[in-house]
Amino acid sequence: MNKEKLLEAVDFTKGLVPAIIVDDENGEVLMLAYMNKESLRKTIETKTTWFWSRSRNEYWNKGATSGHFQHVKSISIDCDNDTLVIKVSQIGAACHTGERTCFFRTVEL
Repeated sequence: MNKEKLLEAVDFTKGLVPAIIVDDENGEVLMLAYMNKESLRKTIETKTTWFWSRSRNEYWNKGATSGHFQHVKSISIDCDNDTLVIKVSQIGAACHTGERTCFFRTVEL
C-alpha cells in the first residue's frame, strides 16, 4: 500500500487511532500513543513519529525535546483500519521516565 492510500484507508471517524510503536530490530513494544490524520501525515513526511497529545491538545514529535527520536521503518494497518503498528529505530529511551520501553512494569500471574 502506498502512502496516500494508507492516509485514506485509516478510519479516523472517531478522531484518533492507537499507534503501537515497536522496535524494528527486536520486536519489543516500546509505547502506545494516538494519531490523527495530520500526525500520520507528518510521520510519513518526516519519517519520525508524530502524535496527538490528548492531555496537552497539541502535536508532538517524539524526540524533539529529548533527542530520543523514532526513525520510522514501516507502518502497518490492522484489518479494521483503526489501529497502526509502527516499526522504528529507537534512539535512546522511548518512555518519558527514561526507561527503554513504557512497558517496563510486569505483573506476575
